[in-house]
Amino acid sequence: MSEAIDRPDDQKRDRATSSVIPDRGDVIGAGVLWLAKWALCVVAIAAGVWVLGYVVAKLWVVVLPVLLAIVVATVLWPPTRWLTKHHFRPAAAAAVTVLGFLVVLSGVIALIVPSVVDQVPDLADKSTAGVNQVRDWLQGPPLRIGDEQLNSGVDAIVSRLQSSAEQIATGVFSGVSAATSALVTLFLVLVLSFFFIKDGPRFLPWTKSVLGHGTGRHVEEVFGRIWATLGGFIRTQALVSLIDAIFIGAGLVILGVPLALVLAVITFLGGFVPMVGAFVAGALAVLVALVGNGFTTALIVLGIIIAVQQIEGNVLQPVLQSRSMKLHAVIVLLAVTGGGSLYGIVGAFLAVPVAAVVAVIVRYLGEQIDDATAMPEIQDDLDPTREQQKS
Repeated sequence: MSEAIDRPDDQKRDRATSSVIPDRGDVIGAGVLWLAKWALCVVAIAAGVWVLGYVVAKLWVVVLPVLLAIVVATVLWPPTRWLTKHHFRPAAAAAVTVLGFLVVLSGVIALIVPSVVDQVPDLADKSTAGVNQVRDWLQGPPLRIGDEQLNSGVDAIVSRLQSSAEQIATGVFSGVSAATSALVTLFLVLVLSFFFIKDGPRFLPWTKSVLGHGTGRHVEEVFGRIWATLGGFIRTQALVSLIDAIFIGAGLVILGVPLALVLAVITFLGGFVPMVGAFVAGALAVLVALVGNGFTTALIVLGIIIAVQQIEGNVLQPVLQSRSMKLHAVIVLLAVTGGGSLYGIVGAFLAVPVAAVVAVIVRYLGEQIDDATAMPEIQDDLDPTREQQKS
């Protein structure tokens, strides 16, 4: 009798429990649907990125000058702004700055070429002497390789070169074509840089008028942050690379290493490719010192390079780049590796600025998400205009 009386209560309790606690299958289904939705979103984004990469690859001849011009414009903008503040018209200030940049670039090339022409023959002779020393070492203990084996190896290399003569000729013609393309790219970069620094201040107001106040406000803020980040990165990296080039170049000059000035310039340029550029430039300097001055000088050069790069990596870069980049070293290394594998040296050079731009966009999106998901009281503190609208 009591069981019959308790059953309606049990049924009511089960009904109430089922209305409060969702079914296990419903929870699993909702989770699977959520995962499927985000998986489709990720696939769509990946497809969009692939299409964008395909378009960039097809239009690389146009995209590359634009990217390089933006980088150059960030460097030339401070002197242009200084000239405009001193009563120069924007076109005149941009023209003076671009021409000054071209004069400096031409001066550096004119300073390097005679040094290369004068020292390359001597370096070639020393390289031949180095090859002969290697030959003597191979013939001596402990290897004791005979003349016949060495001659057969040399003959194999010569025959390989002769059989590849057609490929070598094709490479020469492609090199000439690449040099012509480089000159055209340089001309486009200079022209685009002129227009960027001349009409740059008009660009952001123009985007706001085209996209509207709401979207234009976000675009203006993001572009402003990107410009500040790129300018800070380029100027900071230029300062760090200049310090490396001065100290390493001074050591090479004191030690009498051939092509010291050329190696100093390569060290400066290599500094714009973080991590990888400094290693390649340092290895080249050690190799030239080994061929030109011997093993002892090469060891001294290696010590100088390691000391300078340790000071630069542990003192200068963390202090100078912490505010401008805010990128982890792993992200920088992966960006340089990916950019270099896709687009060569230019890709490695542009990888870090592109990664910094992506980081700026991601941070801004995070700020907007935090603002949208904040409590109403916090949103009122973040945006005082809402409190004014309520009142």
